[in-house]
Amino acid sequence: MNVLVLGSGGREHALSHKISQSSKLSKLFIAPGNGGTHALGENVSLNIEDAAEVGAFVKANAIDIVVIGPEAPLVAGVHDGLKSDPELSSLIVVGPRQAAAELEGSKDFAKEFMMRHNIPTAAYQTFTRDTLTEGQAFLETLDAPYVLKADGLAAGKGVLIIEDLDEAKEELKNMLVDAKFGDASSRVVIEEFLAGIEFSIFALTDGRGGYVILPEAKDYKRIGEGDTGLNTGGMGAVSPVPFFDAALRERTVKEIIDPTIKGLVKDNLPYQGFVFFGLINTSKGPKVIEYNVRMGDPETEVVIPRLETDLIDLFVAMDNGTLGDIDLQVHP
Repeated sequence: MNVLVLGSGGREHALSHKISQSSKLSKLFIAPGNGGTHALGENVSLNIEDAAEVGAFVKANAIDIVVIGPEAPLVAGVHDGLKSDPELSSLIVVGPRQAAAELEGSKDFAKEFMMRHNIPTAAYQTFTRDTLTEGQAFLETLDAPYVLKADGLAAGKGVLIIEDLDEAKEELKNMLVDAKFGDASSRVVIEEFLAGIEFSIFALTDGRGGYVILPEAKDYKRIGEGDTGLNTGGMGAVSPVPFFDAALRERTVKEIIDPTIKGLVKDNLPYQGFVFFGLINTSKGPKVIEYNVRMGDPETEVVIPRLETDLIDLFVAMDNGTLGDIDLQVHP
C-alpha cells in the first residue's frame, strides 16, 4: 500500500518510522516531512491544509492511506475535502472529519460534549469580549490557581494557570480584548483548577464504536525545572507511566474512554482516527483536561515505538470496522 503522512514534527517522524516497518508498505510519502523523515520515505512539498492540493497528489501517486498528523488540517476539514471527491471514495483517511475535530478546535464544544455524556471534567464557564466583566466576576468565585484556556487552537500554548486573582483578571482582558492568542482567544474558557497528576491515553477508533487503546504516556509541558513556568507545546514524554496501574486503567476506560467513543457515535460525529485523552488523576479519580483529535507531540515519540502490531493493519481495520477484533500487541 502507498501511504501519505501529513505533517513535519516528531509525531509524524515516529508514525512514519513505524509505518516504514510494515510488510504491507509499498511506498511512503511525508508532506512536508523533516530532515529525519527523509531517511524513511520521500519528503514532498504540499500545503497540507489544502484538500484539493493533497487530493491531486493522492490521485497522481495512487495513495491508499492518508495519515493526518497535526490538528490544523483536521479542523480545516481536509478529511471532508478528500472524501468529497468521488475518485477517492476508497481512500483510507486517518483523522476525524471537521465536525468531530471541533473536540479540539473548540474547548467550549468539548466541554459541552463531556457534560452531555457525563464524562468527568472540571467545572467551567465560557466568556467573550462582550462578557469580560462577567468573566472577571466568575474568577472571584473560584479559588486560586485560575485556569484560562483559549477556546481555539493555539499550538499547545493557549492555557494560562495563574495564582493571583488580579493577574488572572488582567490576562483574561489580554486574551479577549487584546487578542493575546489571536482568533483562538476570541472566546475563553475559565475552569476550576484540578489538583493531581497528569497523564495521557490514546485510542484509535473506527467511527462505529470499536476502538483499541494504545500505550499511555506522560508529557512535561512546563518550561522551567521542577515542572514550573509557562506551558509549551511539549518538552518531553515517557511511556509506560509508573502510576497507571490496572485499577486506574479500569476506571479510566469505564468513566472516560468508553463514554467518549459511544458519545461520538450517539452525537453522529464522524470520527475515524486517533483520540487523545489529556487526563488528570485527582483525589476523586481521573478527569478529562482536554481532548485532542490526533496523537500528541512529543507523546507519539514514546507511544508508537512500543506498538508491535502492524500500523497499516490497524488503519485497515479502522476503515472496515474490525478494530474490536484486533489483539493489540505492545512492548512492555
